[in-house]
Amino acid sequence: MIAAPSAAVAAAATERLAGLATPPGALGRLGNLAVWMAATQGVCPPRELTNVGLVIFAGDHGVARHGVSAYPPEITAAMVRTFLTGRAGVSALAKAHDVSVRVLDLGVDDDLEGVPDGVRRHKVRRSSGAIHLEDALTADETRRALEVGASVAREEVAAGAQLLLSGDMGIGNTTPAAALVAAGLGLPASEVTGRGTGIDDTALRHKEQVVQQALDRAGSRVADPVDCLTALGSADLAASTGYLLEAARLGVPVLLDGLMAVACALTADRIEPGAAAWYAAGHRSTEPAQSLALAKLGLEPVLDLGLRLGEGSGAVAAVPVLRSAVALLRDVALLSEILPGG
Repeated sequence: MIAAPSAAVAAAATERLAGLATPPGALGRLGNLAVWMAATQGVCPPRELTNVGLVIFAGDHGVARHGVSAYPPEITAAMVRTFLTGRAGVSALAKAHDVSVRVLDLGVDDDLEGVPDGVRRHKVRRSSGAIHLEDALTADETRRALEVGASVAREEVAAGAQLLLSGDMGIGNTTPAAALVAAGLGLPASEVTGRGTGIDDTALRHKEQVVQQALDRAGSRVADPVDCLTALGSADLAASTGYLLEAARLGVPVLLDGLMAVACALTADRIEPGAAAWYAAGHRSTEPAQSLALAKLGLEPVLDLGLRLGEGSGAVAAVPVLRSAVALLRDVALLSEILPGG
């Protein structure tokens, strides 16, 4: 069981919020986020949020060659290179909001020749298995991916990260992510399957069948969250789970992105209950599985903009809101300080 953020600091932050020179409740959810940030930092008022790090876990998925995506798997490798040039959607947002970006190849179905060794050195395998036909990973590969994610979280925290974000890149990844959510919540494929990159109705029905076939194939193994990753996940999703889990163990807050990040957060909380207290939801995805998992985790998204880009983009877009929340609790005068005789 992972220890929760400091209740004593949360109480002090709540008291400070109530004492600010603002009408009661006027800060709305910004106030709630400020209290959470203070509690996760263990100090009130919270420290200024200056060091935010995004790690994008990249990998291919066997199901991508079975009609579940609007794009071919080759896009994954191309996008890894695009991240490195700083020209992806999330790259623009990260530059605008002073968020560092790191991309790692966990299971891209390409050797990525010419790409820096730091990107490739964590690779577990080339592509994960097609989950409706076979396990995504071996048990050893799952263990390795989880440890990679944990190691990366430790590296980011050691480098000074105050807030961590996880991003995703992998054509077809909404299929295993939906399967992980279905398994974690005990739901059928019909309730969790979404359009991903924008598939049509025929492809959506096929994708739903693929997810259900994967769930049926995994059977009772989904009761164990690590075995669930082996059967239904992927190298990149397992690594993201390890990353989120280690962040909670280290007591560092995480701002979640869309379906992939939230599926991994749900899995992390299944592995070690209490992890979810260290997570906030950056945005609401258009994928039904993400909203279902957020409800289970008790998280309300900061933004709801209809985003379905992935890459960590929704979380990065929400970073200024968290910075605003921290600034208000830090820098607004107390009412007692401005009243005569205060």
